[in-house]
Amino acid sequence: EGGMASVYKAYQPALDRYVAIKVLPPQRRADQDAQFVARFDRESRILAQLQHPHILPVFDYGRSEGYPYLVMPLLTGGTLADTLNDYPQPLHIIRQRISQIGEALDYAHAHDLVHRDVKPSNILLDERNNCLLSDFGLAKVLETANKITVSGGVVGTPYYMSPEQGLGDTLDRRTDIYSLGVV
Repeated sequence: EGGMASVYKAYQPALDRYVAIKVLPPQRRADQDAQFVARFDRESRILAQLQHPHILPVFDYGRSEGYPYLVMPLLTGGTLADTLNDYPQPLHIIRQRISQIGEALDYAHAHDLVHRDVKPSNILLDERNNCLLSDFGLAKVLETANKITVSGGVVGTPYYMSPEQGLGDTLDRRTDIYSLGVV
């Protein structure tokens, strides 16, 4: 569980594979906030079209019993945050990871998308230790819905936020570049 959603491991029998299902919290039920659901649907369609080797793809999205959800690949390699206690990181690994996330952000920015929450726990690792940026757009959807997180602050993670994001200013690609630099 995270601040924005809960993630479950599920089996997809038609394709004989396991997937991750991200379910948004109860306060975002479709029957309670039609504007939020319209935004969620629009952003989900955009995210499902992102095709980049270092962006976690969206297989499907929808609603069940009023709860919006996203279906994505199930990755078992953990997150970048899980590896940061292994000191020191070899320079070639640091270069590989920063380059992969930088390429993912460059691709998204070319499609006019800003992540808004680049941090180690949103960078997943696959079985070959490649980085995949996750939670694309979710911060934007939730921010637009109510300008705050469930806990009552600005959407994002303060340690990795650009000053503009912390002030609630209009954001562009530079906020993601700042956050990547902090990572």
